Amino acid sequence: MSKIKAYLQLTRPANIVTAIADIWAGFAVAGGALVIFADQTRLIDSPVFHNLLWLTLSTIGLYGGGVAFNDVFDAELDAKERPERPIPSGRVSKGKAALMAFLLLLIGIIAAWNVSTLSALIALTVAVLAVLYDYWGKHQFIFGPINMGLCRAGNLLLGISAFPVMLQSYWYLGFIPLIFVAAITMISRGEVHGKNRRALKGGFLMYIFIILSIAALSILEGNRFFHVIPFIALFAYMIFPPLIKAMREQIPQLIGKAVKAGVISLIILNASLAAAFSGWQFGIIVLLLLPISIYLAKKFAVT
Repeated sequence: MSKIKAYLQLTRPANIVTAIADIWAGFAVAGGALVIFADQTRLIDSPVFHNLLWLTLSTIGLYGGGVAFNDVFDAELDAKERPERPIPSGRVSKGKAALMAFLLLLIGIIAAWNVSTLSALIALTVAVLAVLYDYWGKHQFIFGPINMGLCRAGNLLLGISAFPVMLQSYWYLGFIPLIFVAAITMISRGEVHGKNRRALKGGFLMYIFIILSIAALSILEGNRFFHVIPFIALFAYMIFPPLIKAMREQIPQLIGKAVKAGVISLIILNASLAAAFSGWQFGIIVLLLLPISIYLAKKFAVT
């Protein structure tokens, strides 16, 4: 059982749930939620629902494999800074962790292929971007946050690709998770040593931009502003208090809490997008992933 838990720790289960929320939000943006709501009696037989399941499996593989490779490439550094992690602690060998990560990425690409060639190409791009970030991107001051944000942007677009034609209309939505995750990545740079006030302020401003963008989209896409208000309020409640505390004291423990809040709040961000495009009902469905992620975050590290 301890071996299984060690392998699960490599995949960051709580974070995988946030990746599933990306897919579900993209699915809602593309109109999939409205299709499902229109004919619930044949849900199990619906090709649209099957696409959602395949893309959900795809993101589990892509995210799990991506973060597992992160620990593979960081094994030597973690031996000094985080010796309790699975690889430096000896609970999982570096070779076996790399093999698991590769297989998970492969599963993610194959699952997306069952939806469309375009979905498979997006999944392949996400996999390449994830490995690039793990190996090189995270060490780059400017490109690192962008690289990580591109992974999330691709994940949202992967959800939209349930209806490939809709990517032509909504490709620009990838900028929302890109900016948000870039902000989280910036903030996380002080998680070990602290003292990163400049990055914390930058993250704060980027968070505000995200909230204003979602509010504007809710008005432009079907006048659903009042559908989105509760989700935006919850989003702000989750991300701002821990970030403000971290800005005041700049100590690793508080910065870590701000990062954790940001990662988990990805689900609320996605619920807000779902509500903006498909109504509060599907926003609630996406939001139901939040307690699952919070529970898993108590059992497994999110960073």
